[in-house]
Amino acid sequence: MAQIDVPALSLVVLVGVSGSGKSTFARKHFLGTEVISSDFCRGLVSDDENDQAATKDAFEVLHFIAGKRLAAGRLTVIDATNVQPEARKELIALAREHDVLPVAIVLNPPEQVCVQRNEQRTDRQFGKQVIARQRSQLRRGLKSLKREGFRGVHVLTGVDEIEAATIERTRLFNDLTDQTGPFDIVGDIHGCRAELEELLTSLDYTITRDAEGRAVDAEHPSRRAIFVGDLVDRGPDTPGVLRLVMGMVAAGHAYCVTGNHEDKLLRSMRGKKVRINHGLAESLEQLEAESAEFRAEVATFIDGLISHYVFDDGNLVVSHAGLVERMHGRTSGRVRSFCLYGETTGETDEFGLPIRYPWANEYRGRAMVVYGHTPTPEPEWINNTICLDTGCVFGGSLTALRYPERELVAVEAAKQYYKPTKPLHVPAAPEREPDVLDITDVIGRRVIETTTHGWISVRAEQAGAALEVMSRFAVDPRFLLYLPPTMSPVATSPEPGLLEHPTQAFEAYQAQGVTELVCEEKHMGSRAVVLLTREDEVAEKRFGLAGRGAVHTRTGRSFFGEALTDELLLGLREVAVAAGLFEEFGTSWLLFDAELLPWSAKAGDLLRNQYAAVGAAARSSLPAATAALESALAAGLDVGDMLARTKRRTVNAELFSAAYRRYCWPTEGLEGVRLAPFQLLASEGATYQEKPHAWHLELADRMVAAGPSLITPTRRLAVDASSWQEGISWWEELTEAGGEGMVVKPAANLVRTAKGLAQPGLKVRGQEYLRIIYGPDYTEPENFDRLRDRKLGHKRSLALREYAVGLEALERAARGEPLWRIHECVFAVLALESEPVDPRL
Repeated sequence: MAQIDVPALSLVVLVGVSGSGKSTFARKHFLGTEVISSDFCRGLVSDDENDQAATKDAFEVLHFIAGKRLAAGRLTVIDATNVQPEARKELIALAREHDVLPVAIVLNPPEQVCVQRNEQRTDRQFGKQVIARQRSQLRRGLKSLKREGFRGVHVLTGVDEIEAATIERTRLFNDLTDQTGPFDIVGDIHGCRAELEELLTSLDYTITRDAEGRAVDAEHPSRRAIFVGDLVDRGPDTPGVLRLVMGMVAAGHAYCVTGNHEDKLLRSMRGKKVRINHGLAESLEQLEAESAEFRAEVATFIDGLISHYVFDDGNLVVSHAGLVERMHGRTSGRVRSFCLYGETTGETDEFGLPIRYPWANEYRGRAMVVYGHTPTPEPEWINNTICLDTGCVFGGSLTALRYPERELVAVEAAKQYYKPTKPLHVPAAPEREPDVLDITDVIGRRVIETTTHGWISVRAEQAGAALEVMSRFAVDPRFLLYLPPTMSPVATSPEPGLLEHPTQAFEAYQAQGVTELVCEEKHMGSRAVVLLTREDEVAEKRFGLAGRGAVHTRTGRSFFGEALTDELLLGLREVAVAAGLFEEFGTSWLLFDAELLPWSAKAGDLLRNQYAAVGAAARSSLPAATAALESALAAGLDVGDMLARTKRRTVNAELFSAAYRRYCWPTEGLEGVRLAPFQLLASEGATYQEKPHAWHLELADRMVAAGPSLITPTRRLAVDASSWQEGISWWEELTEAGGEGMVVKPAANLVRTAKGLAQPGLKVRGQEYLRIIYGPDYTEPENFDRLRDRKLGHKRSLALREYAVGLEALERAARGEPLWRIHECVFAVLALESEPVDPRL
């Protein structure tokens, strides 16, 4: 009987030809919710599990579901043939993305068995040749499964062996969640054996010595020790430290994680080429004086150390260099690297040492993370994490943390055994005021981790460009929870006389596998973000600022002065209360993405000084020029071409003036001002980017019904691959009636595809609106041909990065994180806006 050990958190990939019994095996050994079948996913998207035309969409669904389960820490089983290397490659990548172990279980019964099973299925129409081809692919790939990245490979041959197999779920080595302590967690020792013995004695451990008087164990009647790594190098007695810690671990009196110095020592002992620096020479010299048997025991011990442990039902994590929350309890090369070295910025300091990314400053996890690695004069508490490396070998102290008491115990070093390369890191203030902003949070090069788009960099010069706008013109940062991203236009249309057309939007999304779309009317206004409170006291209580909230532009500037803003917010509050939104979401505040109309409410000076001036000049000069040219032509001069061009320019000027006038209507105070909300961004404790756009627009409709004089509806049309023409016709109606155009969005809202995050929206603007952007004469052939050459790649990249950073700001705000954490993201959106892109886009 074959017993297959499957890690409790892993991606199990069943491999076998059609008819090999994968689905039966999965049903027998795993929960129904744990198994994701390609056939089932095919049925989900096409109502026919055997519809091979739906395979691409089916596997996108399969990968999406698997990713969600793995992100949640759930064992996941993939039931598909998986005989092609390409199919397995995507699953290996999925496992790596979520830092879990991929395991392959190969079912390989005789070919005739598979043929007979398929013949018995009335829903299967393919013949023997398909089975033969799949078996050929399987045989070619069997020997390469481990090279592909599978950490466990189990091959079951024959019907009887498959039937007799059992599955044993095993804990990951780092899973000690059942061990609740109490513990004594000891910082970096670096060969300081005497200080270690003194510390253990002060913690009431009884030390056991061998016949030669060497410490070989230490035991406490009710506690156990945990060592954070870096036992070796630099200090006077690395073998003595190893002998004691190895004895404690072997006796069950201690746990130990590996440090970067152990990792390097082991590679050196195994003959690998490493640089003999940072105290390694001392360890090698000291170990050379020991017996070969002891050195072999040391190598075995270090080789068996793992990267981190999770204790006490997930409440305590111990790692040498710390660990971000998403990696707790995970297993991968990436996790191990973080545990050994932390995360570096890629830069070095004046001492030639790597600059480490301050992950603890942003940590908000439930688990207490205890680590070492970076020596500090005193233990440093930051956001439920603590560094215990207090530089004993450099003449500092050796420190232990009592858990769960959070009590620190330390002994001073007898002397400085090793001169540090640089002065010990001076700890920052253990906590910062959550609503206090610091310019260092935003200046210089910044790297922001987002949950939707990974790490996003903000260059120093970008931050500098945003600083003046944010500090001089933006609303108070306490009300500034979000800035919307820039929006990319569609690719240039091949349609005669048009730069943009809906077909290119539909094709762009289809290329990413997104076929369910919504077309939303593009309002003739200005993008607005509205922070709305339920009562006046909420602003002071929740945001620490008097007022009713804010209505600001996409660069953070208030649309109106304080009095008009309060008046507008009061009206919006009445609408939201009447629509039942505060009550429905159990919140005291709401954050909306919207359009404020008319455009002239914000851009009055721009209209007067730029657009109106251009239109007025053209309308006054071009008729006179036309009259003069007509007289010249009548006098026999050859000015026919110039006259025709001037007449066209006169028509273009009229069209230009008509285009911008549609965006203006008289407003007195708030009279004539309207708001078109199209998305609820966040409320207390929640964000809504996972909700489909139909859900958001239905909320907007409720607001329209509750306040039709203030709230403008957003017209929309749902389309899919079969109804593109409906979307095109609707766009033509909108633009021919003088409208700006529409925005095409994934119906599901936030969408992750195999190619990454999908664009949140693509704008498709009409021919006449684009006169405002490109000028009255942009449709003239000599101008139009030049304008068709538009480079969209950078604009689309920028839109995605701003989108992801904006969503990160929303998540942090909903979780109630400190203001500086939210502001870091909001500021980054504005900073990214300074990237040079084609201004015509």
